Amino acid sequence: MSNAGATKLHKAETVPLHARKKIKTLKLQKGWLKGVLLTLILAVLAGSIAKLPVFSVMGIMIVSILLGMSWKGIMDVPADASAGITFSSKTLLRAGIILMGLRLNVEQIFAAGFSIIIADIIVIVFTLVLMMYIGKLLSIDRHLSTLIAVGTAICGAAAIVAVAPLIRAKNELTAISVAFIAIMGTIVTIIYTFMFPVLDLSPRDYGVLTGATLHELAHVIAASAPGGDVSSDTAILVKLGRVALLIPAAIILGMIFNKNSLKKQKTRLRDLPIPWFIFGFLFMCLVNTAGILSDRMTQMLIALSIFLLSMAMAGLGLGVNYSEFKKLNSKVIFTGTFGAAALAALGFLIVHFI
Repeated sequence: MSNAGATKLHKAETVPLHARKKIKTLKLQKGWLKGVLLTLILAVLAGSIAKLPVFSVMGIMIVSILLGMSWKGIMDVPADASAGITFSSKTLLRAGIILMGLRLNVEQIFAAGFSIIIADIIVIVFTLVLMMYIGKLLSIDRHLSTLIAVGTAICGAAAIVAVAPLIRAKNELTAISVAFIAIMGTIVTIIYTFMFPVLDLSPRDYGVLTGATLHELAHVIAASAPGGDVSSDTAILVKLGRVALLIPAAIILGMIFNKNSLKKQKTRLRDLPIPWFIFGFLFMCLVNTAGILSDRMTQMLIALSIFLLSMAMAGLGLGVNYSEFKKLNSKVIFTGTFGAAALAALGFLIVHFI
């Protein structure tokens, strides 16, 4: 060992344990703050860019995603900032969704309820069966094709992470599936946004299309924004229906993959993630229906929700892992792309017939 290395090691050993722990905690907090501030800066910048004529069609959320992806591709992201970025893309996303409940009332939810559940069941069953069958035809690993199908059909990375342990998928396959869904969903989101002016759909129908066919909840919120409040509200309701169906879908897939070990399966089901933020969203709908908050306070909280969601979109872009995407072969890419295209076609049918 060199003299410099020995001196450094000696200094580290002389620092008390509690002091070392404090230094480590401060470093983690600094990194977390760095990640959150980065998403905040990108969201503010996206708000300014979205006011420009060319970018106004896209809206602040799509611009936030693109800025995040551009930063990741050009500047890369400091390793210690990942915790803060994850906080923005996960926690702030859910906080923003909960506050968006103030844009709806209970009557609107009940009016749309039954048809939404029917549409969501059709979407999930169709997508899972189609993509798992294509995966089988192309001799793709059964676990990998199932994870990509689940991410496409239900709610992106959250669905993949929930289902992976139930079907006993390897960690590498889980990581690859999450990376693929993040990139594929972002691509489809951008395509939808540019297609909106020429689709000739009402705001409600466009909301149904995005809510029924896009991968992540974040993608749905971003893509539906150009259609206005009606489009966004409808899209969120449709997407939340798919999220709520994650639990029964995960249970069924777990049973299919573990026919001979149902006892172990029952134990693992206790770890299923319950999407609690849905209840927060519904609670804010009740608050809005009861008229507890003033109009000014309601509008301020809705504006806050949009900004929080923009930070979440920036975090989503910063979290895109391009290196994992390189590990995918052409068969997997074809399956995911074909599945997304078939789901989009189904979405148009749903808009016209349900």
